[in-house]
Amino acid sequence: MFKDLNHKNISAGMVAGIFVITGPTALILEASSNGNFNTTQSILWIFAVYVFGGLFGIILPLYSKIPIVGGHTLTGVAFLATMTSQFTFNELIGAYLISALLMGIIGFLGFFSKFIKLVPKEIISAMLAGMITHYMVNFIVSINTLFIVGFISLITFLIFLRWKLKFPPVISAIIIGFIVLNLFYPLNSIEGTSAAFMPKIQFPDFNTSSFLSIAIPLTLLILSNDIAVAIGALEQNDYRAPINKIISFSGLFSLITSFFGGQSANIAGMATAICSDKEAGPKEKRYMGAVIAGVLLLVYGLFSWKLVPLIQTLPKEFISIIVGFSLLNVFGNSLYQAFSKHSIKTSTVFAFIISLSGTTILSISAPVWSLLIGSFIARYIENITEEKGEKSVNKTA
Repeated sequence: MFKDLNHKNISAGMVAGIFVITGPTALILEASSNGNFNTTQSILWIFAVYVFGGLFGIILPLYSKIPIVGGHTLTGVAFLATMTSQFTFNELIGAYLISALLMGIIGFLGFFSKFIKLVPKEIISAMLAGMITHYMVNFIVSINTLFIVGFISLITFLIFLRWKLKFPPVISAIIIGFIVLNLFYPLNSIEGTSAAFMPKIQFPDFNTSSFLSIAIPLTLLILSNDIAVAIGALEQNDYRAPINKIISFSGLFSLITSFFGGQSANIAGMATAICSDKEAGPKEKRYMGAVIAGVLLLVYGLFSWKLVPLIQTLPKEFISIIVGFSLLNVFGNSLYQAFSKHSIKTSTVFAFIISLSGTTILSISAPVWSLLIGSFIARYIENITEEKGEKSVNKTA
């Protein structure tokens, strides 16, 4: 195993690990704040997703010799940040558990491709873009409020983006921003937790509302924005990805994670793309990059009880800047994907606006209505119109 280590897969693993750690942690803390979770619950959430996500990313690549990077769903956390205020911590755990079971069943029965086709990917992207818009607006406002830090971070991001430097622009911007923050706005000293954090199993509460509003959308987001992206990256780099096993193990690890307050532990989409790329070295050795990332996540999760109090001292504007940079690519890709198909533009517009509105009707949240109404218009109105148009063209011809 250690003979397969080289500077390229170590570098790719470090970058992938930092990518999974930085922005998502800030987003989890924002979601926790929105739900009025206490510090213990926030630490437990971070502990769960990074410890079990890290174990996922160590065990699977070592077994398969494929760069399967573990982690958790960034888009899922972005979704949950808009929902935590509507449910208790234990009700969310119940929804996570159901979501994990759904993934496990989908993987075991092997009908991932059929399941994901029930909702057009453009509609899922429009729903996600609508949810993220709020964070992107706060991102710009926070750059203006914390101007020196925000401006230098933005310039750093654009420089790394323009010259296509090997270190990811998002991580570069966050690191430089943190350095500038300490120079111009020194952080208050804090006293860490005196005793080591001991995780405890949490018991779920189940209700129909959390099943409809959390479990189903969360499952769709993980399947479409994490698993599908990761599998696509692996296949693009000539790996024969064991699709059903990846989904099944994502469900299994997410099931364990849910009992400790985490929403998922699954294959990480963008991080897998980083470690499976040609820049990560010889193909047969790239799996060690995933292992390096998994070790980073595991260590971070184990020491989260020391790190979370430090992160909580950061100004809320800086947290918004971190979240904004972390979601920038997700937001851009979601908008592009949502409005890339002209034939269903009306349904995607409705899905986007409904998701953005945050409206809850009959105890069912806006993202669910976004998926339902968007899919209905796409399948039964716009497609019918398109088919009629094609028939009339054929008759004319």
